[in-house]
Amino acid sequence: GTIALIDYGAGNLQSVKNALKAAGATSINVTARPEDVLAADRIVLPGVGAFAHCMGALSAIDGMVEALNEVTSSKARARPFLGICVGMQLMADSGDERFAPDENGIGTTLGLGWCDGDVSLIEPKHPAVKIPHMGWNDVIPSTDHKLIVPGEAYFLHSYAYEGEDVLATTNHGAPITAAIGYENRIGVQFHPEKSQQYGLAFLRRFLKWRP
Repeated sequence: GTIALIDYGAGNLQSVKNALKAAGATSINVTARPEDVLAADRIVLPGVGAFAHCMGALSAIDGMVEALNEVTSSKARARPFLGICVGMQLMADSGDERFAPDENGIGTTLGLGWCDGDVSLIEPKHPAVKIPHMGWNDVIPSTDHKLIVPGEAYFLHSYAYEGEDVLATTNHGAPITAAIGYENRIGVQFHPEKSQQYGLAFLRRFLKWRP
């Protein structure tokens, strides 16, 4: 089946594409076209940088958010979806970008609203805990999920998700969300494409996943 790897100018596309290929994907369509997303068998949404920038770039593609909602939610379709890093965070209700407040000074950007939670700056309780959270860390499953197994993955982020539908955490001074998901949608805060064998095994499971 085809994988739509969404190109909205806010993702690490080449390395994600290479990792999907290494995991066994044969048909990867790097695309910014909503019609390609609607036609795909699986959807991957990468994301690097700031929540507001990524959500803005995604929303700027006419029909893309609607296509994502339709292809991943309607009962007839419900295609497997994977969000990576900020791609995972965009599944939340909102993201808090303190360095980029809007005119009201709130600084909150609405996300896709698929998981009931919000993304905000990691606030360490201890001075030894550095931001960004960067490097290898444990993935600790919170619940039984076909795609999430214990292991070590590569993280690089300053903002973290808090809310419902948490599938795994990692520990960075305190528990931090490592994966979220519901039904056919899953998001991971870590970078599978940088997580070597653990990441490849995760992507292999995603490619075979029949939620």
